[in-house]
Amino acid sequence: MSDEPEKIAVEEVNSVDQPRRARVDDVVDQADAGTPHKPDYLEGFLKEVPQGIAPGEPGGVLYEGVIAALREIYDPEIPVNIYDLGLIYGVDVSSDGDAKVTMTLTTPHCPVAESMPGEVELRIGAVPGIRDAEVAIVWDPPWDPSKMSDDAKLELGML
Repeated sequence: MSDEPEKIAVEEVNSVDQPRRARVDDVVDQADAGTPHKPDYLEGFLKEVPQGIAPGEPGGVLYEGVIAALREIYDPEIPVNIYDLGLIYGVDVSSDGDAKVTMTLTTPHCPVAESMPGEVELRIGAVPGIRDAEVAIVWDPPWDPSKMSDDAKLELGML
């Protein structure tokens, strides 16, 4: 090996031809030219309700009704609903229509610590098909901003 640096060849260019733009006329598959456009195979897929799901399971009518009710309850200090805020740790709905929600609050000293569980029970109990509602407040694991949904983070300017 020598101590001399390796030389790099340099080529000077005055101009480069622009690449040809693709055109619709260039489509190779002309076999389907006479047939009408087929609809997207995913059309309506996301709007379709899954079949064979029990009402209390995720995706079921009762379960989704409870989630919708939770999304209508807002934290008084943060303008985001308690579901997207990440305060809901679990939703269990039995086949009999009994709903149990496990949740937390942003801090143990939250000003709505006494009233929030009652409001959640009332809202869940008002969902058609729910026979009984129960709310359990837990402090472990403690709430932190990482539990928020992307929608909540966007609303609060954290994304």
